[in-house]
Amino acid sequence: MTFQQPGTSARTAVDADWTRDEWIAFADRLLDTARSYASPGHGRIHFPGAEGGYGHDVDGLEGFARTFLLAGFRIAGARGEGTEELADFYRRGIVTGVDPDAADRWVRLDEHAQAKVEAASLALVLDMTRPWIWDRLDAVTQQRVVDYLAPVVGDTTYPKTNWLWFRVVVQTFLRSVGGPWSAQDIADDLTLHDSLVRDDGWISDGFERSYDHYVGWALHTYPVLWSRMQGADELAGGRTAGDVVRLDRFLQDAVALVGADGSPLVQGRSLIYRFAAAAPFWVGAIAEVPSVPLGQLRRAANAVVAHFTAHDAPGEDAVLTMGWHHEWRELAQSYSGPGSPYWAVKGLLGISLPADHPVWAAEAAALPVETGDDVRVVRAAGWAVSGTAADGIVRIANHGSDHAPDGALVGDSPLYARIGYSTATSPLANQAAWEEPLEQSVALVDAAGRATHRAAMDLVDVRVDGEGDARVAIAASVSRAHWITPRPAAHRHGSGIEGDVELAGVVTVHSLLRGPWEVRLTRVDSLEPGVDAGALRLRVGGWALAAGAVEGRARDAAASAVADGLASGIHSILGDGVASVEERFDASPLGPVAIVPVVTYPVEPSAWIATLVELTTEDLASPVDATAAAVVETDDRTTVTVTWPDGTATTSRLANPGPAPDADR
Repeated sequence: MTFQQPGTSARTAVDADWTRDEWIAFADRLLDTARSYASPGHGRIHFPGAEGGYGHDVDGLEGFARTFLLAGFRIAGARGEGTEELADFYRRGIVTGVDPDAADRWVRLDEHAQAKVEAASLALVLDMTRPWIWDRLDAVTQQRVVDYLAPVVGDTTYPKTNWLWFRVVVQTFLRSVGGPWSAQDIADDLTLHDSLVRDDGWISDGFERSYDHYVGWALHTYPVLWSRMQGADELAGGRTAGDVVRLDRFLQDAVALVGADGSPLVQGRSLIYRFAAAAPFWVGAIAEVPSVPLGQLRRAANAVVAHFTAHDAPGEDAVLTMGWHHEWRELAQSYSGPGSPYWAVKGLLGISLPADHPVWAAEAAALPVETGDDVRVVRAAGWAVSGTAADGIVRIANHGSDHAPDGALVGDSPLYARIGYSTATSPLANQAAWEEPLEQSVALVDAAGRATHRAAMDLVDVRVDGEGDARVAIAASVSRAHWITPRPAAHRHGSGIEGDVELAGVVTVHSLLRGPWEVRLTRVDSLEPGVDAGALRLRVGGWALAAGAVEGRARDAAASAVADGLASGIHSILGDGVASVEERFDASPLGPVAIVPVVTYPVEPSAWIATLVELTTEDLASPVDATAAAVVETDDRTTVTVTWPDGTATTSRLANPGPAPDADR
């Protein structure tokens, strides 16, 4: 079943109503392939591909532990029936993995920190499949499993991020089987989790401004699954109801961030986990959240997974590679290996629900973007959101997430600090993209071509203004624009580059989103002493389109790019902007050629400029002369009247950014 809207060009060529048998068949295909790459003792699974940054041994552990997650879902959902061979395979792998003398034993937790991540999957599934795997292990192996997991107790080296749940899950399992555990460790980790909770059910992945798919597939998923582990209710202290309330509120936004073609936002790190983004929708069904119908949760999960299968991920060999639709190694973190993409199986969590669970019988319900234009904000992340039914695309304007600590002057991570992300485009993510903000940026560019960065920006405003068809989502930020000379880094975990910083000035940006358009208002508030405005240009970058071939056009104050039926446009509507297109090669996971429409302005401190940025399908793109905007200064605020390309006029009063932000130099 699809939900194509009659008479539209929405990107919805995806079957989004699989039966449970079809889900099972897909899971079995992945599992059968994984087993074919197992080591002789089944303790490791080595998928084909270049060795990861953490080495061959870690790669093998990842391959086992992450596919063990899927095996656990499969066995639990079948209540063990018909899965005996699968359980035997992974049970043998556990015996080998914890045998200290086995050639294909698991990397221990005290040998490499990555084992702490994989240990959580092992513990979670051992609990979930207790009657079929754990209870059938011999006493020696059970003790070896306990010994293998025991180093988590009292370990204070876990990052203060979603990793907290790895320690909680493992210690909860250890407690349930008579192993060592620490009540203080669990209490400390739950307190840390609560300190990361933000507005409207959103959770930051650590104390940096990190809002990405980890919010759903980790920070909301683990609390629900943990609460169902044996003995967890004795540890939860009545917190589960609150966790579910936050999950429910988060899911109201999460279902609206899925494109009509099933694509999640291409934003944040670990995008090679692909359809793991479906996990929170299944968790909502497990937790029985009250506000999002079961049929919509299943539809959202199904749409995400089907999006990737429709784009040949996995391919004919049924192996998940490091990439998005196809293999593109630069999308992965530097430490990722061939087994890393198999955290995608979190998106198949639904098969742990038995055939008689009501989620399978619920009538499928359309996503918000399929039923009408959707305008909203995500306050915690500083996102203005616009989803449009005509083209099925969801876009965000980002003014609060940069994966950086408050006040830290670092490079802009292309995965976090760009102004715009969508379900139809990707940020440029090659090595050069970490050093050069281009697409979806506002940058001061000097005579040498160096572009400034904006992390860590300060959020100024995030809200919805207006009523009905005149609703506008607004987000704004102010930043200390700075150039950065990068220092070498061994590993990249999603944060921007560090290096020597040279301050340029203070820049304020307001994004007004409505339909497929953003009006981006920009002002250079001030320049640093000795920085010459005449030697700079202010460059505003639009959406990057990437494919096998992209057509770029520029004329006077407008530029555009067209590829695979998509259109990216940019148009100067206030200020002396000159349009052009920038071409990059092998810079995007979506194709070998990328084009970014840009407009470049002279730098005039304290003067507003305005740029129209558009993303839609080619047949719905606006004529370049179809819009106008006026900006009027008042004593304390700026009043902005916009005539949008469809003729609708809106007037908004913008927030005052206040004094220039302090920065850690």
